[in-house]
Amino acid sequence: MSEDPEWFAPARYGIGMRRPIAWQGWAAIAGYAASTGLTLLIFGLHDPLALAFIVPLTIGLLIICVRTTRGGWRWRWGEKE
Repeated sequence: MSEDPEWFAPARYGIGMRRPIAWQGWAAIAGYAASTGLTLLIFGLHDPLALAFIVPLTIGLLIICVRTTRGGWRWRWGEKE
């Protein structure tokens, strides 16, 4: 077994991930959704300051997803691994 954390299943086709496979993945998604929702609730939909908070949150979530997807992010053609 790998020493790297595996929180998300890899996408079957293309690049990316599917759903979380560990509680840490679900917690990361829930934390992102809660943070984004709270930001929009505080600043509103049309405030540029909301974007200043949401962009770093999204980049942070993407970094977490890339580093914790089983097998990493690479192009897949649909075959099972």
